[in-house]
Amino acid sequence: MRTSTVRRVGLSVAVAAALTSVAACGGSDSKSESRGGAAATKAEPIAALLAVQKKTGGANSAKVEGTTTMGTQMSMKQSGAIDWSDGISGALEIKYTGGTMADTLKQSGSDGTMQARYFKDGYAANMGDAFARQAGGKHWINYSYEDLAKLSGASGELMKDQMQNTTPDQGVKALLASGDVKKAGQEDVRGVATTHYSGTVDVAELTAKNSELDADQLAAFKKQLSDAGITTEKVDIWVDKNDLLVKKTERGRMKTGELNSTVFYSDYGTKVSVERPPASDSVDFSELLKQQQGASGGAS
Repeated sequence: MRTSTVRRVGLSVAVAAALTSVAACGGSDSKSESRGGAAATKAEPIAALLAVQKKTGGANSAKVEGTTTMGTQMSMKQSGAIDWSDGISGALEIKYTGGTMADTLKQSGSDGTMQARYFKDGYAANMGDAFARQAGGKHWINYSYEDLAKLSGASGELMKDQMQNTTPDQGVKALLASGDVKKAGQEDVRGVATTHYSGTVDVAELTAKNSELDADQLAAFKKQLSDAGITTEKVDIWVDKNDLLVKKTERGRMKTGELNSTVFYSDYGTKVSVERPPASDSVDFSELLKQQQGASGGAS
């Protein structure tokens, strides 16, 4: 596979990361809710987080702003709004600030800023004028979750599920399912009085509980995590007096360095409207791969 194709595959991961940083690791299944419910009588933090999960999950939309670092691969800032009332939709502006992804974009003539639009069945990324000059004047790449799942190996279906079900309350669900959560105190976040909760999540264990992967798929996913050096994540959330999530952080280690995500949430219930890019200004990721394979003439 030629370098340009590799860059486009890497971009799909990067744009996906911008959205999935809105949620914590783990699947979208409701098993974590039932586990939390069973423990609600045992600890005050669990009962409080169940209320936060319900209120935040039912808010349907919010503005988001945050930063994400994934080892040496990328550092980014993202801001925009998402709606999760019927699947995930929304738009984020993404600014790649460091790592190999930012370097690659600079080499291609981009300033590292792009817009991403998310839909129930996939997402689109505006690659800018530099890309358009190499793609017949088309600025947007369309990514189908189905296509990306096929390219992602045994864990492709899990990635597809997470992308289609990313919601702010996933971070709360992760803490509930982990069985390791504590109240860390009262703090002000951007002028808002909040309660801080903290816990540690075993990524592979939580995924096994909350996903529909079969034994072979789960084993392959665990190997991917092991190869990346990811084992546990520390998840912290801050919630306001209305049981709405205000801030979430995730911290962990990868073989390539630090895994760190911070997201702020505001303006719950905000109206989110997103349109698909014009077909005349778009190219499908799957079509790009076919074109690349054809141009390479079978070369590696």
